[in-house]
Amino acid sequence: MRASDPTGLHRVLDDRVVLPQAARRLDTRKELWADEVRIRVERLNLDAASFRQLERTHEDGDGVRRAVLEIVAERGKMQNPETGSGGMLVGTVEEVGPESPLGLAVGDRVATLVSLTLTPLVIEDALARWDGRSEQVPCDGYAVLFGRSIAARIPEDLPADLSLAVMDVCGAPALTRRVVAQYDEPVVAVIGGAGKSGSLSLAAARSAGARRTVGVVPVESEAELLRDSGLADEVVLADARDPVALRDAVTAAAGSTADVTVVCVDVPGCEGGAVLTTSAQGTVVFFSMATSFSAAALGAEGLAADVTMLVGNGYVPGHADYAMQLLREQPGVRALFERRLEAHS
Repeated sequence: MRASDPTGLHRVLDDRVVLPQAARRLDTRKELWADEVRIRVERLNLDAASFRQLERTHEDGDGVRRAVLEIVAERGKMQNPETGSGGMLVGTVEEVGPESPLGLAVGDRVATLVSLTLTPLVIEDALARWDGRSEQVPCDGYAVLFGRSIAARIPEDLPADLSLAVMDVCGAPALTRRVVAQYDEPVVAVIGGAGKSGSLSLAAARSAGARRTVGVVPVESEAELLRDSGLADEVVLADARDPVALRDAVTAAAGSTADVTVVCVDVPGCEGGAVLTTSAQGTVVFFSMATSFSAAALGAEGLAADVTMLVGNGYVPGHADYAMQLLREQPGVRALFERRLEAHS
């Protein structure tokens, strides 16, 4: 066995040196290097952009399930070759290497806070309990965490599926809070405000001092869900792929363009609208894996838009604890998450 590396380089099977996320295939052997941890997997949570792409590509749930099995078998990890994204998982620690720095113990029930795109994964039950119709995937198998991986213990007072849904997007509210706090009572627009990351971002924006929050959704059913949650001061219907319609809808609702725009949708083509909706010297935060960052950069240049654009990388120190705090303290957040989980159960 080659020497271990905290980034997981020792598990990369490619001919050239790349990090595990960029690798074509990972080594999934069960035996651990000294700084690794093995998890007995209970449930996967597929990234929204990845799941939507699989739904569009395959005729039924059986086709989606087969596609996921094929990806994992071929690559040794769950990384959709079309979207490049994966998701995260919940499971129980079954072995800890003697040099692991993660502070986990055998028997701990955890959610991984690193992407499935860089996590060695083996599925052992052929996903027999999953119908292929939801992002949450009951699963039996194992996964391996590296020395620089991140995992959080599952709270005992919350259902595992609820915790998993929140932790899957916990980077979004933490970064939203950090950005909003840099402005003096900003207007904040969240595109995809009724989704998981969107609803948490709205809650974070309000708690960080936003003067007005605008939740943008594409259809009336989403608008109703967001209105019932009470998380947005204004709820507007707009197609985020139509730049002018998006700008006009936000401006009409808030009285101005947004100081901070947070993009949380799982469809491509929203870059120009997000830039156009944002005021000069404002900030656009892209949390969607469907984002084309070249389109965002070139679009901003073409519009002569003086905006800062940030890539939400999913990690901010303390992000899991903060997301769970919002879930506990904001009834609208929990209600929205539970309604979404119920709709997909």
